[in-house]
Amino acid sequence: MNSKKLTLFSKSDLIAYTKYRNGEIKLGERIHLLETESWTEELKDAEPKYAVLGIPEDVGIKANWGRTGASTAWSSFLNSFLNIQHNRFCKGNWFTLIGHLNFQDEMKQAQKLDIKVKEDRKKLFELVAAIDKEVSHTISQITAAGKIPIVIGGGHNNSYGNIKGVALAKGKAINVINFDAHTDFRPLEGRHSGNGFSYAYEEGFLKNYFIFGLHENYTSKSVFGDIKVHTERIKYNTYEQIRVCKEKSFETELFTAKKHVDNNFYGIEIDLDALPNIASSAITPTGFTVEKLRQFLHFFGKSKNASYLHICEGAPALDFETNNHLVGKLITYLVTDFVKSNSEKT
Repeated sequence: MNSKKLTLFSKSDLIAYTKYRNGEIKLGERIHLLETESWTEELKDAEPKYAVLGIPEDVGIKANWGRTGASTAWSSFLNSFLNIQHNRFCKGNWFTLIGHLNFQDEMKQAQKLDIKVKEDRKKLFELVAAIDKEVSHTISQITAAGKIPIVIGGGHNNSYGNIKGVALAKGKAINVINFDAHTDFRPLEGRHSGNGFSYAYEEGFLKNYFIFGLHENYTSKSVFGDIKVHTERIKYNTYEQIRVCKEKSFETELFTAKKHVDNNFYGIEIDLDALPNIASSAITPTGFTVEKLRQFLHFFGKSKNASYLHICEGAPALDFETNNHLVGKLITYLVTDFVKSNSEKT
């Protein structure tokens, strides 16, 4: 059964986003679209290996006391992604642009709720749990069709649906490498953007987990304690260890993390709040550079075990009006870095 929340990307949508120009071929002019409601069967038969899905919602962020705005990243991404050049380095026919999961109703309900009110917060948790079901079902269908999902969020709560969906399609728990300032391994208090991994771990969908570049100031003692209990399966390094104290090197840590996750299918999670001054729910003034993240993606994208990419928490609506295209442009660079690397894998 297909999700009722899925809105397929149409030819008219494509025309509206693509900026045609004489003498050039834009990615949007060569990208593959799905045309029927039986999209799962159509996807199985489609040649492109990568399936792009948007999840423009920020209910999970609100439920985690965060600033909303991540729901605007999908449109910003499309404006950039569909207008890069189709050339020998990146081809439009590598991708199927599926469309997005429409959570407008859930967003409207969330707007009326006050996170400070206990009953309202409980309702927010319930909305996120409902979103989880749609995300995991759709991701499972994409994976079962033999494609690699590229998911553009949205809140990091959708990590849970990604992990569960791929695990169900693969028939076993998967590993995850998470480039993030936070663990998102908070207590199981009800679903939100801060506990997608802890829920996936508790429910048996997440096996090995590595957090790359954790910020020491924003991880609680209790979360560090929880991680310590599961030290064989949950590992991390901190941004401070690598870039401030220089106790560890970025390059060596790439291999350390790879050893932990590349013995199984794994997902790649990218939270844009790990980058300095990128418009996001938890924007930070310090962190790895964009170039380091691109190197990270190139490194982890190479493996045959890389099973999905999720880029989340970017919030163009929180940026200066004159610069609100930059988040979409950044996400586009990250998507193409991953695909270029993954298409070269042995």
